[in-house]
Order: sequence, then C-alpha cells, then structure tokens
Amino acid sequence: MEKPFAPSAERNKQAILEALRDSLGQVHRVLEIGSGTGQHAVHIAQSLDHLEWQSSELEERIEGVRAWTSEAALANLPAPIVIDVNSDDWRCPPVQAVFSANTVHYMPWASVAFLFRGVAKLLDNDGVFLLYGPFNYDGEYVSDGNRQLDIWLAQQNPEYAIRDIEKIIAVAGEHGFELREDCPMPANNRLLIWRRSGSHKT
Repeated sequence: MEKPFAPSAERNKQAILEALRDSLGQVHRVLEIGSGTGQHAVHIAQSLDHLEWQSSELEERIEGVRAWTSEAALANLPAPIVIDVNSDDWRCPPVQAVFSANTVHYMPWASVAFLFRGVAKLLDNDGVFLLYGPFNYDGEYVSDGNRQLDIWLAQQNPEYAIRDIEKIIAVAGEHGFELREDCPMPANNRLLIWRRSGSHKT
C-alpha cells in the first residue's frame, strides 16, 4: 500500500526525538502506543539505534504503520503489533519505556484510564512513560489554536477532547505514576514524563 503521510508528524519528529534522547539513553526496549502513520517510529528508530522501537496501532490503521516500517527495514524496528488500549491483554512483552503521541485527546476519557492501566502492567520497575500532545492547565486552553482543535475534536466525536493536566495527573497517580517533567514543545504541545514505582500494584 502507499505509505500514509502526516505533515504535522514530519514537522515535529525532530523536536520529539531531541526531547526523548535523555529519557531513553539507557533504555533498550520501547513500546509506542498509537503509532499513527509510522513516521515517528522510523525516524526515532533510525536515530536511536541502541534501542528496539516496537510500534503499535489499532487493527484498522496498522497497515499504514507496516508500510513505513517494512520500507525502512531497520533491525531495531520490528513489525507493528495491534494494541487497543481498552483491551485487558496487549500481548506485548514487558518494556522499559512507553511513548505515545497525540492519542489521549482522540479517545474517550475511560480509555485514557485504560491506557495508564495497561502501561503500568507493561513497565519494568521505575519504567518511564512519555506522553506527548496538547493539554489544558487550570481548565484553560494555552492557545487559540488548541481551542479551535478542541472544537474540531468535539465535532468528530463528543467524547474526544483536549485533556486537563490535573485530571491526567490524578488518573496517572491511581496507577502508580508520578509526573517528573512537563516539557514545553513546539505548536503548544507538551511532553509529560512519568515514572512508575515498582511497589505499586495495578
């Protein structure tokens, strides 16, 4: 199939890569939740060849990711796997880190909780979860662009929305995650870096 292409992914891939470098320097295996087109997976795997980057997507979108990963033919970029965050079994071996970009505003709130639950089950002790995207602070948009995005999201599905950081922190805490860094990114996005205590039971 023809590879899907997202201009926004092309624009932000280098900024995301640079933001991930420090957190993934000692990591050997990463799961990406919601790989989208697959552009980020290829770019990051090419640049961080010390780690294995496992991409994933929903069943109906995985062929696009497979087109990118197959063409890249990188030793550290295996074929994508199907993951639905609402499932109890992600069928993925434990990893040291999980990355997800632009996903939580495209899912119902219940699925956001399932996302943190699933990541908690996968991560090794002191594992890192890197969550990228737009967020609201104190119930307010950080830009007019984010406000317009939220309007558009509601038109696509009433359950989609830019999430409030305070609510994200609360649901993350229920699964043993502590927010360690909140990094500003281009285009009014953020990279949230979470650590999970191995003593917490999910």
